[in-house]
Amino acid sequence: MKLSENKNRDLRSARWFAGNDASGFIHRSALRAQGWSSESFKGRPVIAICNSWSEFVNCNVHFRALANSVRRGILQEGGLPLEFPTTSLGEQLMKPTTMLYRNLMSMDVEESLRAYPVDAVVLIGGCDKTIPAQLMGAASADVPAIMITGGPAQPGIFRGRQIGVGTDLWHYMDDLRAGRMTAEEFDELEAAAGPSSGHCPEMGTASTLSALVEGLGMTLPGAATVPALHARRYAVGEDVGRRAVQLALEGLRPSQVLTPAAFDNAITLLIACGGSTNAVIHLLALAGRVGVDLDLARIGELARRTPLLVNVRPAGEHLFEDVLHAGGIPAVLKELAPLLDTTALTVTGKPLAELLAKRASEDRDVIASLADPFQPAGGLAVVSGTLAPDGALIKRSAASDHLLHHQGNAVVFENIEDLIARIDDPDLEVDDRSVLVLRNAGPRGAPGMPEWGQLPIPAKLLRAGVDDLVRISDARMSGTAFGTTVLHVAPESAVGGPLALVRDGDRIELDVEGGRLDLAVSERELSERTAALVPPAPKFERGYGALYLDHVMQANLGCDFDFLRGRSADPGSEPYGLLSGWVGGW
Repeated sequence: MKLSENKNRDLRSARWFAGNDASGFIHRSALRAQGWSSESFKGRPVIAICNSWSEFVNCNVHFRALANSVRRGILQEGGLPLEFPTTSLGEQLMKPTTMLYRNLMSMDVEESLRAYPVDAVVLIGGCDKTIPAQLMGAASADVPAIMITGGPAQPGIFRGRQIGVGTDLWHYMDDLRAGRMTAEEFDELEAAAGPSSGHCPEMGTASTLSALVEGLGMTLPGAATVPALHARRYAVGEDVGRRAVQLALEGLRPSQVLTPAAFDNAITLLIACGGSTNAVIHLLALAGRVGVDLDLARIGELARRTPLLVNVRPAGEHLFEDVLHAGGIPAVLKELAPLLDTTALTVTGKPLAELLAKRASEDRDVIASLADPFQPAGGLAVVSGTLAPDGALIKRSAASDHLLHHQGNAVVFENIEDLIARIDDPDLEVDDRSVLVLRNAGPRGAPGMPEWGQLPIPAKLLRAGVDDLVRISDARMSGTAFGTTVLHVAPESAVGGPLALVRDGDRIELDVEGGRLDLAVSERELSERTAALVPPAPKFERGYGALYLDHVMQANLGCDFDFLRGRSADPGSEPYGLLSGWVGGW
């Protein structure tokens, strides 16, 4: 739809600007005070640019320039671009964890979209939690929305080899702790790492979510893999800006795109990419916002049929930018087409079938075919049992085959402080059969469910050549991490889940193929331990932290707030009363 065809369309922003009364006067004068003429907003759709730029977030620090490219596209198509900032969440610097604040950011986005005269919004996110927070907020507000992600950073070069931000660091950290790398060499690594802005260049959580935005149909095809500093990233910004204006005129909303088919497609893409386990939590939360019935059982079902097609670290060898040169996410989706619902509508206004790559992958070392995958189906597995009644996850594609069916005795760490204090103690009773257990690291226990799930291998075992153990926790782990780690155990220990009852020496059995995680302790003994259990004191007593503890749900429900699930009111109904109190607010 062209702007000239918009004469009869009821733009949401017109309720602010069209009236020849005091309210219209006040609203128009607010823009005139910024230098806009009346021609700038007469009948033009207002396109919000939701920017998570922050100097605390290296993944997103280039977003001012990216927002300008989006602005150009909006102006080219005849829209009025108005930018607003939101909370920004940065993995490296934000403590205790960005996950604690994902829901807060989503509320920031939702309430801004509801309260302001927005006809459509462009979401600009990059670092791990900024992408799902913006999607969740926009889905709840349900105004027309499209996203552009920030793109991967340039790879570092260390001793002639391309390195990512996380995956390679974890390997070198083990080398340092085992005495295979000197402190001086580690300083060289630090100097080489992180050469540019942009999100992690491996298939970490940010790269995974960028890909899934395409899988969900919430951005333009090919947008995910373009590097942060590449000129094409800014050209994509213009394209997204133009499309946002068209969305405003067409009225296509997230609720029409984020359907059960879209989530099935995104989950299939997640498994094929060897993507981050964190994405599962975010997809569960997003589905809850739009009323889609998604659970771990469905994710496990889709995982069992989907092989690994993308050869990117940590499950593979390459970096995310290499996917671009092999054909991008559209090429991956083309390979996956027999497993997808290609009738699913996207923000382009077209079904997914029309957006797939025209030809097969251009580099079979990066994107494999469905007939000849890099790994068989089941790269992500859901396990449950007496130790995880509501389920847990293991990234099988990044685990050790010999540990996928394993029995061993528990070595229990009460919390992250206990882990740090004892993991390298030479007297720690641990061997290569042990199962490391960390509790009080979940949504309420930590709080915020930090990325503590990749428990380090004890130094004495590293020196003995042991490079993996079964590790179990109610925490998450970085998407760049690897190892035989069982994560997101639900219910968590802090709310009385079975993880709270495990003691040193207890026998634990992991059977990934059978989908089981069991604690070999009698019911009578567990009942006695339950009776003696003292719940931990809450970590917050005021402010947002207290709200979080009161309302956060468990990992199997996406760690969203209970009061944010389900479809919200039609944004056209303006539940806050659009024109109320205008005099007192002027």
